[in-house]
Parts: sequence; C-alpha cells; structure tokens
Amino acid sequence: MKHEVKVSFYLKRNEEKEDGSCPVMARLTVGTTEAVFSAKLNVPAYLWASGRAKGKGKTATDINRRLDEIRASALSHHRELSATRAKVTAEDVKTLLLGMAFGQETLLAYYRAHNEKFDKRVGLNRRAATAKLYWSACNRLSKFVREKYRLTDIPFSALDRSFIDKYDLHLRTDCKLSSGTIVGQTVRLGTIINRAIADGIITANPFAGYEPKRPERKPKYLTDNEVKKLMTTPLTSPKHYLIRDLFLFSCWTGIPYGDMAALTSECLSVAEDGVVWIKSTRGKTGIDYQIPLNDLALQILEHYRDTASDGRLLPMYGNSEMNTGLKRIARTCGIGRTISYHCARHTFGTHALSQGVPIETVSRMLGHSRIDTTQIYAKVTDDKIAEDTLGLNERIAGRFQFAI
Repeated sequence: MKHEVKVSFYLKRNEEKEDGSCPVMARLTVGTTEAVFSAKLNVPAYLWASGRAKGKGKTATDINRRLDEIRASALSHHRELSATRAKVTAEDVKTLLLGMAFGQETLLAYYRAHNEKFDKRVGLNRRAATAKLYWSACNRLSKFVREKYRLTDIPFSALDRSFIDKYDLHLRTDCKLSSGTIVGQTVRLGTIINRAIADGIITANPFAGYEPKRPERKPKYLTDNEVKKLMTTPLTSPKHYLIRDLFLFSCWTGIPYGDMAALTSECLSVAEDGVVWIKSTRGKTGIDYQIPLNDLALQILEHYRDTASDGRLLPMYGNSEMNTGLKRIARTCGIGRTISYHCARHTFGTHALSQGVPIETVSRMLGHSRIDTTQIYAKVTDDKIAEDTLGLNERIAGRFQFAI
C-alpha cells in the first residue's frame, strides 16, 4: 500500500530579517512520518498567504515556481524509493531531496563509471574478457531497473534487501539463467556495492545476508582411473591425440589454456640437479609461477619439439576447438561426463594436494595470488579418505591395546 505524500510550506516568522523577509520551511509527510527542512528561500512576509506567495508579480511567480519544483521533486523521489522499498519514510525522501550524505549517488551511474575505469586497465592488470562480463552484468541490471521499476537509475539509498531478492527472482524466472550465471551476476553487483561502501557513498551493505543459490558442485578434476583411460585408449584421429596430449600436459603441470598458448622455449630452464622447469608469469594475474616437469610431461615436449610456429613450445588449437575435441575424446574413452580444458588445472591442483603437497607450494605452482583461491582445488577424493583413515587406524592400533 502506497502512503500518501504531502508537502506544505510555512514561514519561520520568529527569524524575520531586517528587510521584512522570513525563511520558508517545508513540512513533508509520508504516511505517519514527518520531516521538516528549509526550502532555502526568503519571502517578504506581506507576500505570504496560505502556504504560497500571493499575487501575480514576478517575485511571487518565481517563489511559487520554486515551491512547485520542491513539491514535484519530493513526489518523484518518493516514487523512486517506493519502487524498491516496502516502507519509505519522510526522512528517506528528505535525504534524497537535499542531497544529504549519499543521496546524490546512483547505482547504475556508479556501475558504469567503475566499468570505464576497468576498461582503462585492460592489458595492464585486467583482462578484456572480465571487462566484457562487467559490462554485460551492468546492462542486464539496467534492463531490470527499466522494466521492473520504470526507472533509468536508482539511488544507492533506495537499495535494500528486497531489491536484490527481486533481482535474483528476475534472473531465475524471467531470464531463466542457470544458478552459476546468477552467481556471477550478483557477485559482480556485490563488488560494486562494496566499492561504494569503501568510497563512503553508503555506510552498510544493503544486501547483507543475501546468498545466491549456488549450483551443486560437480567434480571438475579427473580421477586417476579417468586419466589412465585418456592415456591408454586408442583414439580416432591425429588431431585428437594432440588435443589429448596437450590436456595431459596441463594435468601434470597445472598450466591453464591461455598460459599454455604463450609458452616458448625461453620458459624452460634446467636446474643443477638436472630437473627441467617451466618458469613463466600468469597472464590473468601477472603472478610468477614455476613447475618442475615429470617424465610424462617431458615426453610430450619431446614428441612435439619444433612443431609449433612463432617459437611456441607446443602447437595449440583454439580453446573452443580444444573443448569440442575433449568432449569427443571423453566419449571415446568411456568417461561419462563432460570435460573441458580447465579440468586439467583442477586435476593437477587436486591431485597435488591429495598427495600431501603443501597448499602454499601448490599455490605458488599454480600462480595464485591468494591461498584461498588454491583452496578451491582442495577436493577430498574417496581414495584419499581411505588412505588417511587406514593410516589413522594403524597409528591408533600401535598406541592402544583393546582387552576383550
């Protein structure tokens, strides 16, 4: 139910000035709430009657025009707030009307400004693909505000939990997006909100407590048995053998597709103990990484030596073509799920951690800037559970004797 909005004006006669004028005050009521503020006008007392300036002279006309503008602005701000809030108070409208605190900042304008700054950093420490995702999320949010609220923008002060809940529902029902895509949309919106908090535009997160429904996590890594199937199953074409070998190389090194395509012979180095290393920098984060190569990875490098152009270490297909090939290879090998090239990185990280390699070491090998990113790969496999449980049982048995 929309509350009735009223704006009335009166003179503050106890502050009459020497020229006989008095400050004009506005009284704003929204439902049962009330707020009073200065209209920032001084009106000769003799011109004032029934909440307006009387007469048709220029002075009276200008005063009344200004009062009408204040009234219209108050009604407009109330309409904007009511579009996203269940309850709007007179103080809320007053805050927007006077431009107090955060009242002047709007969500979509701030979002676009963020994206424009992000664009300028592409190629330095930001990726073009990520910039594209931010613009897509901003445009989708803009369309939601336009269609659902008939507004071109929304002030930060109008945001509350009900707004994000409605947006979440819109993404699920109207846009029919998957849970994973919705998480991406709302996480980027959350980034914008957190930046607004850091900039002092708002003092608290209006979406506090909101948690998007996340898709059920499916294993992104390959088991030892699945890796063995890839290694031993005869394939149908030389192209598939190459795609398989590139994928396996990433399984044993953790290097993602983009960095694989950038590898050159200059990335190889041999240590004093004879171990061959790949040392390079992650294209995504700019973090240095270094990986010792096992015999299987070395065999792949040797097999494809001097077959790539432009000084690259390995011949690479496009990412889309690689993923299409991997789907067909998985079917040929009897792997009953869809795999992508990025599964190789998860396979490396998961198996390294399950074999007891410290997470700090794995993080350095993967080129992560934060340990919590590496924790994504910390899957606990059934084999690891069985192995650890068996070891625990043996230690317990050695320490205790059970008398029957």
